[in-house]
Amino acid sequence: MGAVRVGGSQAKHVSPYARLFAIPGVKSFCLSGAVARLPISMMSLGIVLALNHMYNNWTIAGTMSAVYILAVAAVTPLYARLFDRFGQRKVGWPALVASVVAMLVFAFAAWARVPIPVLFALAIVMGCTQFSFGALVRTRWAYALRRPGDEDLLDTAYALESGIDEMVFILGPILAAFLATSVSPVSQLFVPALACGVGGVIFFSLKDTQPPIVENVMVGAAPVTDEDVREALANRGGTEGAQLQEDGVSLKVLHTHAAKPKSVLLYAGVIPLLVVFVVFNMSFNEFDVSVTAMMKAMGREQFLGLQLAMFALGSCVGAFIFGSKKPKGSNWRHMVVYLVLLTIGYVMCHVVMDNLILLGICSVISGLFVSPLFATGNLIVKDIVPAGSLTEGLSWVTTAGSVGTSFGSSLAGMVLDVSNPHIGLLLPIATTFAAVPLAVLGWFLARRHAS
Repeated sequence: MGAVRVGGSQAKHVSPYARLFAIPGVKSFCLSGAVARLPISMMSLGIVLALNHMYNNWTIAGTMSAVYILAVAAVTPLYARLFDRFGQRKVGWPALVASVVAMLVFAFAAWARVPIPVLFALAIVMGCTQFSFGALVRTRWAYALRRPGDEDLLDTAYALESGIDEMVFILGPILAAFLATSVSPVSQLFVPALACGVGGVIFFSLKDTQPPIVENVMVGAAPVTDEDVREALANRGGTEGAQLQEDGVSLKVLHTHAAKPKSVLLYAGVIPLLVVFVVFNMSFNEFDVSVTAMMKAMGREQFLGLQLAMFALGSCVGAFIFGSKKPKGSNWRHMVVYLVLLTIGYVMCHVVMDNLILLGICSVISGLFVSPLFATGNLIVKDIVPAGSLTEGLSWVTTAGSVGTSFGSSLAGMVLDVSNPHIGLLLPIATTFAAVPLAVLGWFLARRHAS
């Protein structure tokens, strides 16, 4: 019954998701990686809920959450480079222990109501121990789909991961809010540590799907008297061979011309892509904060979680639609199209913002283009950077997104302090639209480099 993993016309009649999960080992790392990344959707909101409850101060709560996010963004590429250089298991085990311990220490410190400066320091330490499980999972997908006939499934795999990200962001805030209000104001800080620990232990114990370490090995010079060198020279013959013998050719000349590893930021197209991700990711927190302010003004805060989940639901649906069909043409062109469509979606949300039912519908429509944007960005990175630096490249995309959401939250807060939610909901329109020419520039530079 191995007909699922076949090429040619027979494979075209099989769902790409069925083909994807027929590959040995992928279900385990996909599911465990999903559980392990629950902190990305719970910890930031958990900090806000806990701090506001204990100290009744939104400014302190929001600032500490932002500090935590920026700390995570600062160290994510560093961890990614270590994973690429030394392997996921070797780096993952100590990093996982440090991350879980730091989250538990912060949770207990918040529960004990330690002084605010101490809690700020612990939030920074906690952020500095976080790494991107999403990048690790996507790197494993790229390795698992390396076989002939499976390469076309990478679009589906990355779309699936974007959908899982959205499901995490749907479940995480709802779970955090429930725990904070129904169990304990700090209970939502302990659950991410548990999820990260359990999912991480399973993930790093999976040896078969771990990508190999790709590194350049410098070969020492062999003398001209070496038998292999003499045979090579003899085969070349003529005056060229004689000249090489006279010059003292060595195996070092023959084998060490490979380029030395370099930062993924130096590859053409990476910086423009990261700038695009910073700018359009600002729109998400701008949208969330503005909708929160609007519903608070309307006295409908009890429906806030449901309203915000509509956007994530749309993104989840968009991920599976994107993954079921392989789009043709340049990934950069797809990104430009998705940014334009997302901008139009935000315009629709602004027009109907006073009607929560219509706003929910428009939020779902807008969200359809979010996961395809992230999946396309990951595919662009996959095309640009070498396999040995893929985790680092994908982590830079995550970092750019985190920086963008932090900026968006701060900008929305400042605008709402001096205006109203109607003005606030213009921000996601402006920032997403601003990302369009930046993506066009990246597309132009990529075509120029390719030619």
